[in-house]
Amino acid sequence: MGLKDHFISFGTLTIICLLISIYLRDPANELRNRLKHVINGLMLVEEQHKNLSPKVAVGYGACVDLYVNGNDLIPYSDDIGLPQHFDQINSLEELRKSFAYYFKNGAAAERYVTNSTLFDVLVKQAEQQRDFRYGIGGNAAVMAIRMSLEGCNVLLAASLSPRHLDLISSSTKVVGGSVQRDDIHLVLEYKAGETWGPFTSPRANRYILHNDKHNPKLHSMKYLRDPLKTFKPDLFIVSGLQLMDNINFAEGVRERKLTQIRDQIFSVPKSTKVHFEMASFTDLDFLNELKEYIVPYADSLGMNEQELANLYSIYRYGNVSVVTHSMPRVALVLDQMRYIFRHIRKENQYLTDSRKLTRIHVHTLAFQAVLTELGSSWKQSDVAAAKASLTAYRHVCASPEIDAERATLLMDDSFSRSVVRGNEAGRVELDPERPVPCWQEENTLLCVAAGLVCTNATQTAGGGDNISAAALAMQL
Repeated sequence: MGLKDHFISFGTLTIICLLISIYLRDPANELRNRLKHVINGLMLVEEQHKNLSPKVAVGYGACVDLYVNGNDLIPYSDDIGLPQHFDQINSLEELRKSFAYYFKNGAAAERYVTNSTLFDVLVKQAEQQRDFRYGIGGNAAVMAIRMSLEGCNVLLAASLSPRHLDLISSSTKVVGGSVQRDDIHLVLEYKAGETWGPFTSPRANRYILHNDKHNPKLHSMKYLRDPLKTFKPDLFIVSGLQLMDNINFAEGVRERKLTQIRDQIFSVPKSTKVHFEMASFTDLDFLNELKEYIVPYADSLGMNEQELANLYSIYRYGNVSVVTHSMPRVALVLDQMRYIFRHIRKENQYLTDSRKLTRIHVHTLAFQAVLTELGSSWKQSDVAAAKASLTAYRHVCASPEIDAERATLLMDDSFSRSVVRGNEAGRVELDPERPVPCWQEENTLLCVAAGLVCTNATQTAGGGDNISAAALAMQL
């Protein structure tokens, strides 16, 4: 080989090394590697869980979800005017304005349609769409199904017609009586970056409409009374109460129903944990009733970032926060969790038969945050946070397998622990191979897991219920 050939070989080698170096420093490649490390790290934490088959009772209600693309069912019209919030939906015009309001914010919403004729027309139109589908829905039913999948022994209070009752696993005992007509929830889904007229959604989410006849009346609650005593659950989940929001009950009826729920909580021993799953509430009077009759008697609260902001606003300012930023900072969420935890415990400490709040779980698109009291009987906060993150991906992507090509991270390499305390609170580095940092603060343990985001959303409805239930199952 001549000198010239040596130079050519050396030059070729240099170019190859240079290309490898550029590839290794490629930001996109670094992000892919980071994502894969986070996925592996979350799955390693998830595997630490030991299945003990705890007993879980879940109330109240179930429905049949009718899924359809919101854009297809409600075409944009130039005459809708400005987006607007409505507590209830009375007309197609209000529906369009309301859908625009939540769509442009990428925020979840659930609204009662007072006009039964309009609702029936919408259901018929939805069934004519190309990609419509039906499935079991309702907070209680979805949480019960997830709990069963995670190995729990489940008792569900729900009223369903015989044809839909068969869709629930035989391993879940259902009490609640049969109904002739199932309550249908119309789920209008949309993807991140999807456009509707001049509006672009910042994230995938859903807008739910219902005209329920059974669930707002908590028809299944009376059927749970005796089985709850004999079942002796380790955990009792109270959910689905948002279906009583902005319903025109006769005076005193809703308050009486909440009193009956409180009495049902009183019927289980203090050794049975009680979890209240929050939802999209907008009626100020109803939220104040929940503060009085439900929240003081819960050991645990579960919610998304919008529901957290709403609860924080109620306790701090006495008003309702209808919509909030779809991707809040970690520090802001942690500050709101701390405030709610301390305020609720302080406010209810002298209330007869109240329970001491010992757990809060907030699920957001970008991260999962679990706060528990040190020394409480809640186990494995880090496993719960990891499980929540993985469940979010699996549910939204409708796949039990984690595919890095269909996933992304929205969380930075580090985050501040507090907005209020600023730099003195310190920052937390997110090690991709240990993606669930935990730390102690006074009498609490805080764990934050990076959120694993599905980039090709198949379904969003029921995501929060699956996430909350999966995390709870890890901590019993």
